[in-house]
Amino acid sequence: MINANKISSKKIVTKILFVCSANIDRSPTAEKIYSGRCDLEVKSAGVSDCAMTPISLELIKWADIILCMEKKHKQKIKKSFSDIAKNKIIDFLDIPDIYEYMNINLIDEIREKTDAWLHNYHLKYPR
Repeated sequence: MINANKISSKKIVTKILFVCSANIDRSPTAEKIYSGRCDLEVKSAGVSDCAMTPISLELIKWADIILCMEKKHKQKIKKSFSDIAKNKIIDFLDIPDIYEYMNINLIDEIREKTDAWLHNYHLKYPR
């Protein structure tokens, strides 16, 4: 007989890597916003060599989804990590580099665009 108390109800967790240029304002803001969700694991990085957390092969391998702030970030990842990037879901949110960390307008734009993106993703790939 199976003890129902011993059956683990593992939740499916989606790993998202948020990417911007220097990993100072936009991607760390996105990481902070979504870090409390139990259905997500989030990290952030930057494509610049001087980024606070530079994008790396390890981070790309870790991520299920890579959400870039701009198209140029997506292009740089695909060029620099072409072998592994071709097997990853990589998209961009089209959020310009005009905000400071945790700026209320940045928070609103990240939430609006990321939530819409995730909604569409879950329609295509239901759990």
